[in-house]
Amino acid sequence: MHLTTSSPVSSLADIRRIEATPLAQSMPWASTYALIAASAQAHADHPALTFLDTGQPGGPSTTWTYRDLLQGLHQTANLLHGLGIHAGDVVAILLPGGLAYHLALWGGEAAGIVQPLNPLLSEDKLLSLLRASHAKVLIAHGVDDDSRMRDKALRLQAQLPDLKTVLLVHPQGAPLAPDLPAGTQDFQALRQQQVSDHLLSGRVFQPSDIAAYFHTGGTTGAPKLARHSHGAQVFTAWANATMQGFRASDVTINGYPLFHVAGVLPGALCSLAIGMHVIIPTPSLFRNREVVHNYWRLAEHHRCTLMSGVPTVLAALAGVPLDGADISRLRSVRTGAAPLPPELAQRFEHTFGLQINESLGMTETAGLSTVSPPGLSAPAGCVGWPLPHAQVRTVALSSDDQATGQDLPTGGKGMVLYKGPNLFSGYLDAKETARSFTPEGWLITGDVGFIDEQGRLHLSGRAKDLIIRGGHNIDPKVIEDALGAHPAVDLCAAVGAPDAYAGELPVAFATLKAGAQVSEAELLAFTAERVDEGPAKPKSLTLLERMPVTNVGKIYKPELRTLATAAVVQGLIEQVLKPLQTPAAQWPSVQAAGDAPVEVDARATPAAVWASLQPLLAALPVKLVLHTP
Repeated sequence: MHLTTSSPVSSLADIRRIEATPLAQSMPWASTYALIAASAQAHADHPALTFLDTGQPGGPSTTWTYRDLLQGLHQTANLLHGLGIHAGDVVAILLPGGLAYHLALWGGEAAGIVQPLNPLLSEDKLLSLLRASHAKVLIAHGVDDDSRMRDKALRLQAQLPDLKTVLLVHPQGAPLAPDLPAGTQDFQALRQQQVSDHLLSGRVFQPSDIAAYFHTGGTTGAPKLARHSHGAQVFTAWANATMQGFRASDVTINGYPLFHVAGVLPGALCSLAIGMHVIIPTPSLFRNREVVHNYWRLAEHHRCTLMSGVPTVLAALAGVPLDGADISRLRSVRTGAAPLPPELAQRFEHTFGLQINESLGMTETAGLSTVSPPGLSAPAGCVGWPLPHAQVRTVALSSDDQATGQDLPTGGKGMVLYKGPNLFSGYLDAKETARSFTPEGWLITGDVGFIDEQGRLHLSGRAKDLIIRGGHNIDPKVIEDALGAHPAVDLCAAVGAPDAYAGELPVAFATLKAGAQVSEAELLAFTAERVDEGPAKPKSLTLLERMPVTNVGKIYKPELRTLATAAVVQGLIEQVLKPLQTPAAQWPSVQAAGDAPVEVDARATPAAVWASLQPLLAALPVKLVLHTP
């Protein structure tokens, strides 16, 4: 049975009507393999995936039908089965965007468990992820180019005894050179030798079977591996398509990376479930400036009806003129993964006539937990209703920002908890799993928000992003909304800067739109005037040439906190050393890089001067790396 949908959900009553049919009848697939096989049966000759070689409309491209995709899936799964991959074995993926990634994903899940890897992680982190999963096969980029993925894959293999085989993939599907390194094989050549009309393993899938390991936990520390079941992934696909009223005639550009849950599940599997056409915009996706520059003409050329992107991507697209592109077929714009600035939502609607609808999702909910359906009129920050058969509640926060058991009334702002059929199956580390759930089995999302009278969830930020000034909780979104309303501001964020007395003080960062000119002082005054809450008025504002973002386009606040800490430290140094008329050569130097602790090198500073400065630095409630005289 393949999936068909009706109109998008428009009320909580619509969701209740959907829930009246048992889930087992509404969602008949036991696995991602069964989902794709059903779509291939119903839409065999319909285009499933089109890969664009360049960001130019009408440029060279390759299209696979649903029949092609299923045949390639069979071949990939059969190749992996022949390499000894069974239901509990792990196949890791280190590839750029492209058609082969879909073979690795869905063929890997049909054979065993897939582990998509972020190629921009350090080799040490990749090594720790592969050691944790005991991956037996790595499907990797097979060409030596600027991405350096091939070299990285070979170095990883040399350090991992469990990694028996590296399958190298030519990006154009061509044969690789015959003199491959030991332990590697040509993925495409081996795949084409396989049976393409069925699974040789004869595998019988259970919804509880683990389909994938996704790494989560950001880009610092040791990322955690979250386990997804087949049932969780297909539920996300069914629920998203059902709530949004997707159609087989829909066309969308999926610019999310496929190592990230947003690209794999809401971005890809949901589309494949309904039989729609997915455009893959070059290997580097939305990181390709040519794709962003030509986005509206690409949408016209491919007759796109749906679009999506994280807020930073939408902010970039808002600066791209239509130049006559016909986007009248676009009926829905979706965002998630980070708060939507109200100013950006207004700009999109005013400039393009397109309303942005938000969703909430995370790796631990297989990419989705609430949806604001197309056509729903709601303010920025409203992420809609829980998925059918799922539940959301908000509870009060404790003094240290932890979830309590106290449910909040309508409009009460607190920690968001979630239960649903797409909850992940826990991390590989059982201790991490235990920390993520309440004793009653609710997932602690880390998001702060409230539920309105219509049952819709509104987000205000992350609990860990709260700025705590002398015990007073400050929602950074209040500052960000005020600052983002300035017409010159492109991207902005607020974080807490360490303070010995208050714990944290709010500070802001911003980038400007191309050609805009405004001073930091003007922006600070503009923001302060629009923030009603006295303690929340930012103490400083810094203009940046580039806003730090993660690999999926979220503003990366840990790096901003590092910059804020460095500024505080530099201020304390000046406060002490200027009155002492200490020569510049003897001033401590301050190093701030990425999200690492700020380093203070005072080895050239006189001991007496350091004795005056050191207590002030020690009083800051943040870790510093000190090189003392």
